[in-house]
Amino acid sequence: MTLLPERACRCGNIEAMRTLLPWQIVRVSGSSMTPTLFDADVLLVRHGAGVRAGDIVLATFRVRPGLPVVKRAVAATGDGGWLLASDNPRLGSDSRELGSADVQARAVWAWRRADRRWGRPARLAPPLDFAPPIDP
Repeated sequence: MTLLPERACRCGNIEAMRTLLPWQIVRVSGSSMTPTLFDADVLLVRHGAGVRAGDIVLATFRVRPGLPVVKRAVAATGDGGWLLASDNPRLGSDSRELGSADVQARAVWAWRRADRRWGRPARLAPPLDFAPPIDP
């Protein structure tokens, strides 16, 4: 995952910038979201946007707080987090392994490198084989 604004500008306080500029450009890295998104696709995400099940989001798993991921939101949890799924579970980790995640932003547009065009991220149902982790 490449977060372009942090890398492009050396502005120091990114959280303060997000208050003023809620938009961020994110480059997809890896194949966990294929066939919806491919490696090197670019997303425009909006911080503070409402999230619904089925949305593609920028998030961090609570067990890996320093690693941003692009995944599909599946269901809100009782503790304010979200269960997330990879569109291609054979090639990525998701809430089945890593538990709850904190959503940072929702994807609103995607630049699909293969198509060379902008478009809305697909609003697809969660993968049929997704089963949220069960707490003991």
